[in-house]
Amino acid sequence: MPPPHFLGYTKTVMEKNIETAAVKVTPKDFFLWSGAMIALYVSIFSFISLIFNYLNYVFPSSLRYYRIDPYLSGVSYEMALLVVFFPLFLILMWFIHKSIKLDATRALVWVRRWALYLTLFIAGLALAADLVTLVMYFFNGDVTVRFALKVLVLLLVLGGVFLHFLADLRGYWQKNPAKARTLGLAAGVLVIVTILVGFFIIGTPWQARQYRFDEQKVNNLQQIQSEVINYWRIKQTLPASLADLKDPISDISVPRDPQTNQQYEYRVQGTHTFSLCAQFNASSKSEYLYRGNEPAFVSGYPTSNKINSWTHSAGRVCFVRTIDPSRYPPFK
Repeated sequence: MPPPHFLGYTKTVMEKNIETAAVKVTPKDFFLWSGAMIALYVSIFSFISLIFNYLNYVFPSSLRYYRIDPYLSGVSYEMALLVVFFPLFLILMWFIHKSIKLDATRALVWVRRWALYLTLFIAGLALAADLVTLVMYFFNGDVTVRFALKVLVLLLVLGGVFLHFLADLRGYWQKNPAKARTLGLAAGVLVIVTILVGFFIIGTPWQARQYRFDEQKVNNLQQIQSEVINYWRIKQTLPASLADLKDPISDISVPRDPQTNQQYEYRVQGTHTFSLCAQFNASSKSEYLYRGNEPAFVSGYPTSNKINSWTHSAGRVCFVRTIDPSRYPPFK
């Protein structure tokens, strides 16, 4: 025969199960908890991805042959997700706690227990999967400060989420509502600070727009350079102006500055030498234009130090190009 304390424990558990089963789940309970959990998962993974992109930008890998463009690597999208979904999570949890405060039986609905256990499961699974990925990078030789910081971020974020909801499952936050409010406020401040710090790391959206303009200007200049070279190979002389490049039959048009809609500057400086000039908003991100403290000058205009490079400083920059007939022979 089982000991008395075992019978008492079994009876208590059975009574709790019956009491829980008697509490009906309303549509309000279901959608509040479902929405809160979806908002939480999106916020957590956006926050982690955002921090990872910051680390990739601040500590670029020497194995990459190009510099990461933060706004093209998803940073703006992750910021937008955080700005929308994290406040949504806090609002939904406020409604949930308010309903529990008005009716204590709302804490016994099955959807709450499923949401908490599911969150614990996903947090633990995600932590394990991300650690496996980081260990794989470790075996591939990615043993850097960036690697260590990513591991630390994962442990703090996912470990914190796991412990928070484990405490919630045990009723800790219901007994300590003041601590729950403080924790929610601290999490909100952390998200806001993370987004603001990103503007100092990768620049504001306005600066990103200026970089997009500069990139388009470089692309336009490269297109014009190709057309000038083709013109020379056909006629063995440089065009007197950019208007000479226009050809309605072959549908060749000369691009304009996307920011001002003005024509780019073009000058003939010799039999095989010409220059292309544009007004840039900022210095190139990938390389630096200056040698020491002094810019290079050609015919009174600042120009790139590398003849085949498109690196530039902020302001008016001219790129001088000399056609090598042995490399670009005339068309026969």
